[in-house]
Amino acid sequence: MAESERQADPSEEAAPPPCEKFMIPKKEINMVPDMGKWKRSQPIKNLVALLDTLDRWIDETPPVDQPSRFGNKAFRTWYTKLDQGPDLGVRQTSTPSQLIWGGGAPRCLDQTDRVWVSSFEGRGEAGGHPDPPEQAAAVPEVAVYLKESVGNSTRIDYGTGHEAAFAAFLCCLCKIGVLRVDDQLAIVFKVFSRYLEVMRKLQKTYRMEPAGSQGVWGLDDFQFLPFIWGSSQLIDHPSLEPRHFVDEKVVNENSKDYMFLECIQFITEMKTGPFAEHSNQLWNISAVPSWSKVNQGLIRMYKAECLEKFPVIQHFKFGSLLPIQPVGS
Repeated sequence: MAESERQADPSEEAAPPPCEKFMIPKKEINMVPDMGKWKRSQPIKNLVALLDTLDRWIDETPPVDQPSRFGNKAFRTWYTKLDQGPDLGVRQTSTPSQLIWGGGAPRCLDQTDRVWVSSFEGRGEAGGHPDPPEQAAAVPEVAVYLKESVGNSTRIDYGTGHEAAFAAFLCCLCKIGVLRVDDQLAIVFKVFSRYLEVMRKLQKTYRMEPAGSQGVWGLDDFQFLPFIWGSSQLIDHPSLEPRHFVDEKVVNENSKDYMFLECIQFITEMKTGPFAEHSNQLWNISAVPSWSKVNQGLIRMYKAECLEKFPVIQHFKFGSLLPIQPVGS
């Protein structure tokens, strides 16, 4: 009798599985050898591999001869390869291998690429598990931000709005559980850093126009976020101060280690003349006494000059992961 009562109890049959154990985040990267912890994240490796493929496509799509100096039309050929990738067959799968490219490896990928596309099988060395259906369903939405992040194929331009789309792409991957809190260092200094390298290569190879640039009165023709994250990286640095980033020798010696200085180096490579003339805004920032104040000021500036500017935000896409809803009172 007691046994039949237990079998008939719907509350026991519908009991949810045990919840994942949560923990207070703690510092894990204490010494240089600890860097291997975040380098082994499988989604991070796959995102970097994706960007490596985009980089290789640039080599495979050289600029064409044309009368116009800027906006090389070969960029549209390159962009078509990306545009054909995400979303293919998305509804036929629910595995992590499709969270970047959709339901199947793009037909433009070779066999080597198909290996890493199919490797989204979990995190770290522990192996993986199938995605819940809601993750697979998110692919078309997430893929939009990836496509938007590389520039506009009609105007052949690139600006902070496209950069914001890549930040949104990473944010969406966090929201659906592909990336997690313990990936935060790698998200910026592995994935976003590699993204920057690819975007700079695109800008130089196809002579892309800066979208919405303010010229000498802007922070940079193309980027903004690496200055924010780069300045935060330098807070409390024992020797490097804001005044040092206008010193060419200091920049050359430290650009490989610090994102902010890498941005400065790229600017000096692309522009000629005195730094104070071609990058007046940055020249003024070099007089700020501390990196923490630089960082705070850049965050305010990003809000005012990017997030609150109609010419930038009019192109931003909103969906279920990043909805446009009024803030509750």
